[in-house]
Amino acid sequence: MEDAQIQSAASTPPAPGPSVAIRSTIYNIAFYINIVGLMILGLPTMFMGRHAVFALARAWARTSLWLLEKICGTRLEFRGVENIPRGGVIVAAKHQSVLETFALTLKFEDFSYVLKRELMWIPLFGWLLKGAEQIAIDRASGKAALQQVLARAAAFMKQNGALFIFPEGTRRPVGAPPRYKPGVVHIYRATGAPCLPVALNTGVFWPRRSFMRKPGVAVIEFLPVIEPGLEDDVFARRMRVDIEAATEALVAEAVKANPALAPQPRPGDPSA
Repeated sequence: MEDAQIQSAASTPPAPGPSVAIRSTIYNIAFYINIVGLMILGLPTMFMGRHAVFALARAWARTSLWLLEKICGTRLEFRGVENIPRGGVIVAAKHQSVLETFALTLKFEDFSYVLKRELMWIPLFGWLLKGAEQIAIDRASGKAALQQVLARAAAFMKQNGALFIFPEGTRRPVGAPPRYKPGVVHIYRATGAPCLPVALNTGVFWPRRSFMRKPGVAVIEFLPVIEPGLEDDVFARRMRVDIEAATEALVAEAVKANPALAPQPRPGDPSA
């Protein structure tokens, strides 16, 4: 399951049985019961080192993906795993869904997210994030926050870890115009690390701000590495073009397999 049951999206029929809405409701209940149970049982990992918390995170990912497949008929496929380099790397991923936030942990031994500080305040979840030594950013602190993140990112890269960052800063609707922020460019320059762009179509099956979980094969694709040393504007353009082109192709692949998955415009949504 960790390697994601690789199958062609075009050959995957919708899951039979209850309606999508009913299966989605059942899954969401199971998902939150699962995560709360794991967090409670896993509290001791806070005192056992960051790798113990990583093991808990991977257990959450595996069980969540198993439930997603069994209840909703939604499978996850990883592509381009051979592009993952050894050593420290910036993992710059498109962000459409909650799904990739936990699924990415299955492919990296040592990792850290760059995340907003407010997540650290969530009971249980935030405590475990602290135990895992994740990099939190106070967005209100401006340049001071950026300098702190850059220092911690540079130190982390020396440990040969994977630094996860969502260049757009938040989940974006499928098909929405991209809004890349400069943070990843600063990290790329400060750390001298290669960047692994990641494209995906997870938002087609697990849309943001929706309880619906649609059947099919979601794909997370690791693209060819962008080596260090490029000028800021060259790096930013290449990363954006690579991620957006591959993401567009993955979304088109899913919609071709099942036209009912075509993203619907949201009237009044300024980001749609």
